[in-house]
Amino acid sequence: MDTACTHTTVLLREAVEALDIQPDGPYVDATFGRGGHSRLILSQLSPRGRLIAFDKDPEAVDAARSIQDPRFSIRHQGFADLGELAAGSIQGVLMDLGVSSPQIDTPERGFSFRFDGPLDMRMDTTRGQSVSEWLADAELQHIAEVIREYGEERFAQQIAKALVARRQERGVPTSTAELAQLVADTVKTREPGKDPATRTFQAFRIFINAELEELQQALDASLQVLSPGGRLAVISFHSLEDRIVKQFIAKHSREVYDRRAPFAPPQVMALESIGRIKPSVQEVAANARSRSAMLRVAQRLSERVAP
Repeated sequence: MDTACTHTTVLLREAVEALDIQPDGPYVDATFGRGGHSRLILSQLSPRGRLIAFDKDPEAVDAARSIQDPRFSIRHQGFADLGELAAGSIQGVLMDLGVSSPQIDTPERGFSFRFDGPLDMRMDTTRGQSVSEWLADAELQHIAEVIREYGEERFAQQIAKALVARRQERGVPTSTAELAQLVADTVKTREPGKDPATRTFQAFRIFINAELEELQQALDASLQVLSPGGRLAVISFHSLEDRIVKQFIAKHSREVYDRRAPFAPPQVMALESIGRIKPSVQEVAANARSRSAMLRVAQRLSERVAP
């Protein structure tokens, strides 16, 4: 199934503009996807500029090989590995979080309840457990905690009990359709306009790919690799991601005093918040998947001595 042509990059112009591209600079697209942001960044770089892209999805890495440009390179790694780059060497880092349209729209990947496919959900299909493999051995309380914490699902305990009962009777669900039906049979109260399986699918995807843990690692690494004046731009699609990004920027955008040494100079600010941007009405009308997107932007401050 050729899905590359169906992918519409969210906040394309806004995210690249937020990087304040310097033509000779080195930049990072930390989540290549299908390369919408990367191609626009490259179009604004001089022959001396360069762009390093990361993606843990082998299909995304294959798609990146279509970019025949000496200024561009792709790494088959998650963005938590940003810290491998030299400290202070990067002028801008862009992160586009979550799952891409080609991943959602390919049944074999198991990300969506709209298509029947294997219950996989791994971003990197070359390693790690699939959701069905994890469910085969996971304890009831662990399943419930994952659904509750990563899906913010109030029926987490009931869904976990139903999954364990199903496992004991005839094995765990191995397809997306089976999981979606089990959740629908368990969750009797539905949110208007939302499939009852939405939160459970989100929870399992985030957990199986350690998305929130990797995001925190990537944000920490961005502070290390950004040069003074460099920009960080992060697009999130749900409250769990956005909360982490918001708190990270806020934490590093204020001076911190050591209460044990009240007369010592404070730890200086590392970032300055530039602001946040949501998709336009026109973009949401053209691409419904953009409706929950939030772009947050910050700038790396120069090292300075606090007064």
